[in-house]
Amino acid sequence: MLGGYLIAYLNLDKVIKIIRREDEPKPVLMKAFKLSDVQADAILNMRLRNLRRLEEMEIRAEEKALREERSKTKALIASTPQQWKTIAGQIKELKTTFGPKTDLGKRRTTFAEAPEHDEAAIEEAMVVREPITVVVSDKGWIRALRGHVSDLSGVTFKTDDALKFAFPTETTAKILIFASNGKFYTLEASKLPGGRGHGEPVRLYFDIEQDADVVAALAYQGGRKFLVASHGGNGFVVPEDEVLGTTRKGKQVLNLKGPDKAAAMTTVDGELVAAIGGNRKMVIFALDQVPEMTRGRGVRLQRYKEKGLSDVTTFKADDGLSWIDGAGRTQTLSMKELKDWRGKRADAGRIAHGLPKNNKFRGAPTGGKGGEEDE
Repeated sequence: MLGGYLIAYLNLDKVIKIIRREDEPKPVLMKAFKLSDVQADAILNMRLRNLRRLEEMEIRAEEKALREERSKTKALIASTPQQWKTIAGQIKELKTTFGPKTDLGKRRTTFAEAPEHDEAAIEEAMVVREPITVVVSDKGWIRALRGHVSDLSGVTFKTDDALKFAFPTETTAKILIFASNGKFYTLEASKLPGGRGHGEPVRLYFDIEQDADVVAALAYQGGRKFLVASHGGNGFVVPEDEVLGTTRKGKQVLNLKGPDKAAAMTTVDGELVAAIGGNRKMVIFALDQVPEMTRGRGVRLQRYKEKGLSDVTTFKADDGLSWIDGAGRTQTLSMKELKDWRGKRADAGRIAHGLPKNNKFRGAPTGGKGGEEDE
């Protein structure tokens, strides 16, 4: 194209004459000046006023540069060594321009330890905080009812099953499960099934032995202390924060020997302990006689010739010992009325008159009974 401009510049009068006289000037221009099709079109499409401004030296310099570039490109295409040499030169140029010591190439960020995130807190933040009532059956089925439900008489269960535990909490809470194998398990309340059906077995969430039962279930609060005890009568006090389990295997807290199993757990609330056995004998002694541990067998709470421990509780002397009878009523005995059961840790105790027949300080919760399964 530049060659065509150069010819037009050197032969301006003749080019104008051909364009003015010929009906088809393009073939005449191509023949007269040996132009290519592209060069002829460039001349015909160019305005004369622009052509007049062109300078011969500029046209010749630009044409020369383009011819040299074409020659180098052809030589580069034809030579593999020359191609690699060119690439090496370009890489060197890039290093010079973007090297680590240049303004463009120097690092703008630094390496550091990744910040730690509380994944549990993030997951909890994604859960809508709503009131629920957790229900656990005798056979270990668990579910969550919407809201804080006080009347559980309408709650139904599978055949030969019934209510064992029920307590209010929230969807963002953690649920603690204490099993007869001496382990504590932790479950997110938000993962519990709804209350329309019968729930799901606790074993779906944890690795629990088939012969292990749920001894206690409650919402985690933090900062409290628990008194755990085995059927053989051994027990100790453990901080609540030490029982949180992070895996399906749970956290072993109460060590058991032979056929012994965990039988009771209560929240520490007072300076006195009351232990009652399956033989209906009860003994009351000071809590400071029981050690605080994070794991172990503990010490003897009550001595038995037959049967074993049924339940334990703690209470304040000023408040007296309270329990819930089979009818759901709260009964209380003052310290004066309890004087015959005062003793020391590991005593056999005396027959406890007036207590529930199931030898439990917490009577069976009021709720639905087992029946036919819902369709």
